[in-house]
Parts: sequence; C-alpha cells; structure tokens
Amino acid sequence: MRALVATIGKGLCLGLSAASFFPGHAAAVEDAVQLSKLARPSSAAAGSTQSVAAAPFTIATQALAANSPKRANFERERASRASRHVADWVVDSGDNHGMPFAIVDKTDAKVFVFDALGRLRGAAPALLGLARGDDAVPGIGDRALSSISPGERTTPAGRFVAALGMNAHGQDILWVDYNSAVSMHRVITTKPKERRLQRLATATPLDNRISYGCINVPAKFYENVVRPAFTGTNGIVYVLPETRSTREVFASYDVDEHARLKSASQAVSAQVTAAAVGR
Repeated sequence: MRALVATIGKGLCLGLSAASFFPGHAAAVEDAVQLSKLARPSSAAAGSTQSVAAAPFTIATQALAANSPKRANFERERASRASRHVADWVVDSGDNHGMPFAIVDKTDAKVFVFDALGRLRGAAPALLGLARGDDAVPGIGDRALSSISPGERTTPAGRFVAALGMNAHGQDILWVDYNSAVSMHRVITTKPKERRLQRLATATPLDNRISYGCINVPAKFYENVVRPAFTGTNGIVYVLPETRSTREVFASYDVDEHARLKSASQAVSAQVTAAAVGR
C-alpha cells in the first residue's frame, strides 16, 4: 500500500545498571514467594517440603534472567522519559516488525531515528505544527493552505507506517500521515520572516511550533540520517502525544515492569509444577 506513495506524490504538505536490577529482582522474588504459597501442598514429606520451600528464589532468579528487557540504544543522546519509554517498548515488543523507526517527541521538539534493532542512527531538533494537539482535522490533507486556521495546524500523534516519496515539486520527503498530508522533510526556508533555521538552532523547544503540521528537520539530518534509514524499506514513525499519555496512544508498557511481571508469572507456574511433582 505504502509503495504507491513513492510514485503518486501529493500536492499538499502541511508545511541501563546493576542498581536498577536488584529492586526488580527482589520484587519478582517477592511476587513469586507470595503467589507460590497458594500452590504448596497442605501435607508433604519433610524432604519434599524443604525442596518446595527453597524453589521460589531459584525459580524466580532464573525467570528474571531469562526475561531481561530489551532496550533501544540512545548512545549518549539526551532524551525525555517519554521518548525512552516508547523506544524501549518498541524494541522489547517488536512493534516495529523488523523495520527502522523514528520517535518524534513533540514536547521536546526532537526526532530520533533508529535502525531495525533499535540502535540510534541520529537525532536532531524539529519544527512542528503551530497548534498544540494530537489529532488532525478530518479532510485537512485535501484543503488549500490558505483555508487552514492556526488552530488546525497540528502534528497528529500516533503510530504511522512511513515511506519515502515525492511532493508536487519533485522533492523527496518521508510521508508520515499521507491522508493528512503530514511528512518529514528538510526545513522550509522560503519565508525568511518565519526564521525556521534560527528556530531549529535555539536551545529551547518553545519556538519550534511554526509549520502546518509537517515535521521540518535540518537538511543534513534528513539527507544523512532520515533518507538512508528509510531507503528501500517502509518504516514506523511514532509521534508522541502532548495531550494524552503515551500508554493511551500506543498501548505501550514499561519494559522493566513487564519483565518483572512475566518473570513472576513464570516462577509461580514453575512452582506449581514443582509442588505437584513433590506430592
């Protein structure tokens, strides 16, 4: 489906450590011990009882080691908690389905591009839709720019299957939300009074809201990072919300919490089996 994007073109473009390991380890053991009490036989030989009683710690330890969470590699790049949360979830869950992916952090006005394994290929500041909001106005991709009010110029949040394509001027872009005419492209400099280059260069994200919804990035970043990452393949772009939670938008989870609960569940299951065998 997205392969058609590259040929059709659309005329409108809107504009981790040991210290953190042990608390989770202890929690998994505690969960396993508490839940495993339900599985212990009411009567058993002394030897069997000792074996069952000693099992929770060993089983929980093994389960925790087997379920160590996978994480995105941000190298030394500064990133918000929300960006790390989503990137780690993508890698741990495999939500990108083996494709490269990008995180667009609207609050920090920053873009991160990763390879299919979650290794950072590059990061850069971005210019985003003028209006705060996470939804695109229905049908906005087919409207003339002059008809779009400032309050409608949003960069929609969500998970988008993205592909390289061309705009009506023959310029290559990365289509993010084709129906809403939102793409990621080189920063537009045709209106000097908008000071888009200067906005990208400032240290604060407070002046990075200027576009009609498109994601403007530095030209070199687009050419050296975005285009190579998505050449010959589709990819996923995750645009983080600013009016809703990331978990609500992506149904994501905390990778540490997920690993701990999975380990505890497996430990209890194994404990039930061990208790049954010891009867």
